Amino acid sequence: MKRLLSIVVSLVILAIIYSQIDRPALVQVFQNCDRLWMAISLGMVIPLTLATAWRLQQLMPRQQTFPLAEATKLTLSASVLNMVLPSKMGELAKAYFIRDRGYLPGSLAFSLVVFEKASDLLSLFLWCVFGLAFYPDKDLLFWAMTAMVLFGLVFGVLLLASRSFANLFFQRSKAIAPSKLRKTLEKLHISWEEMHHHFWQDKRQLVIIASISIFIWFLHLMQIWFFIFALRATVPFMANLALAPLAIFAGLLPLTFAGVGTRDAALILFYQPFFDANVGAALGLLCTSRYFLPALGGLPFFSQYLAKVRTAK
Repeated sequence: MKRLLSIVVSLVILAIIYSQIDRPALVQVFQNCDRLWMAISLGMVIPLTLATAWRLQQLMPRQQTFPLAEATKLTLSASVLNMVLPSKMGELAKAYFIRDRGYLPGSLAFSLVVFEKASDLLSLFLWCVFGLAFYPDKDLLFWAMTAMVLFGLVFGVLLLASRSFANLFFQRSKAIAPSKLRKTLEKLHISWEEMHHHFWQDKRQLVIIASISIFIWFLHLMQIWFFIFALRATVPFMANLALAPLAIFAGLLPLTFAGVGTRDAALILFYQPFFDANVGAALGLLCTSRYFLPALGGLPFFSQYLAKVRTAK
């Protein structure tokens, strides 16, 4: 029912969006696109996938052999689940497959993937804060979003950097959470402590992983900027650093199917000073392709993993 509801919400939002735009003009936007930039921007899916897989390989303990090919298959397989699970929670499925393949114990595998997802989120917060700091003519809405993003960045850094702060947060959360959620928080608390112990004992590796995550998200935001070039529109690079993360955050809200609808509406709203709604809708379709293409490539590997799990059972 939750999945069905999210699909309905996505369809309703898309229906509202496409009732307000000129659909023939939208087709014209794609017909008049710069094909070279379109190929470059869509082709960035490949190096981004490989860079994400390489980071997963680097997260593994030094003594553990973990081939890049296996990391790539896991990354693509998680992309399949990201299309149907909210807030890109398909990434957490990598922990199950890492444990199932015998690379790490279950708790450490989950800790590794939680750290990877936290690094992603904080890197996106960082670029968003950087872009919003230089974004001109911020109105009340943008000042509020800047404050919220900055709060998210500081809060996330404290959770990762301070074990005492993390313990306090989980203890307070468990005290007020419903009984069903309390068990989940308890497991996450244990994994978070194991993650602290595992990653903070090698600070050099921690800095390397953080730098890789920041660079990967820089490439993601560059890809969206290249999409805009492909649509023959112009947006200042610093403005794109501020606006693209806000649209991505809107897509992470667990309201719609794979962020479709909320992300499109956010792109049209935030980029309206630079181009019209037709280009914004086209940009929304291209941003959805960032998730659809890796998921399409991951289908064969995801099927293989599921088949092995069924066989093992």
